[in-house]
Amino acid sequence: MFGDKTANKKIMSLKIAIQGAKASFHEEAAFKFFGREVEIVECDSFKKTCELLKQRKVDYIVMAIENSIAGSLLPNYNLLRDYKFHITGEVYLNIQQNLMVLPGVKLRDIKHIESHPIAIRQCEEFLSELEGVRITEGSDTAATAKMIAERKLTDTAAIAGTLAAEVYGLEILEKRIETNKKNATRFLVLSNEVIEHKNANKASLSFQTGNTVGSLATILQCFADQNINLSKIQSMPVIGKRNEYDFFVDVEWKKQTDYEAAIRKVLKHSINFNIMGEYVKNEKL
Repeated sequence: MFGDKTANKKIMSLKIAIQGAKASFHEEAAFKFFGREVEIVECDSFKKTCELLKQRKVDYIVMAIENSIAGSLLPNYNLLRDYKFHITGEVYLNIQQNLMVLPGVKLRDIKHIESHPIAIRQCEEFLSELEGVRITEGSDTAATAKMIAERKLTDTAAIAGTLAAEVYGLEILEKRIETNKKNATRFLVLSNEVIEHKNANKASLSFQTGNTVGSLATILQCFADQNINLSKIQSMPVIGKRNEYDFFVDVEWKKQTDYEAAIRKVLKHSINFNIMGEYVKNEKL
């Protein structure tokens, strides 16, 4: 999974930067991609993970990019654009949210629930049925679980994954409180260097178009003409330029020659075209 270049490096020596605390969903995603024999470097922000990779203090970043309920994490697209790291892989993680407390605490004792804003959004239906409970947005799901354990908070609950309950010794009061049970997050694996994958069948691309009628449609048709599946498209305003946008697309293919032909066509109609990464499609939940 790591590509020919990484295969020569002992997995034990790999340092993986994540946003969040130990036992967060980012750590679960990192373990799913690399295995557990890696060193996880916890960061309090996505920007911090990028700075560590830029300074080569870590080998990879695992970064959430979209959720099936909350949608795209737009600030992270800005980081992809600013830092220009290479995407070397992806991870899909089934997100199961749980309400957890110190052992012995009952639902009637809870006055305060804290978690990451996206986790709160994913559990809105459950939370709307609670009365007299204050909901607070925190920096991370696992970090809230850790805080409850360290401070021995008997009136506070966290929303987090089962790993957080195991690591921090909390009791799951209510399981699977996410509104949509088909709740999944896609994570990208980022590196400083291009890592070649012989069986690559997916790519993340970015480009701009001319400000003319049908310019984007022309580019999209180039993919369709070569039987390339467009699985994701995201637009972001170009900073400081009115009515100009960066387009981020994910494409998938069965024949490498079709993909290469599509790229040659798109190059003729796009501006600032960039292959952000070519990797193996991964949808295993």
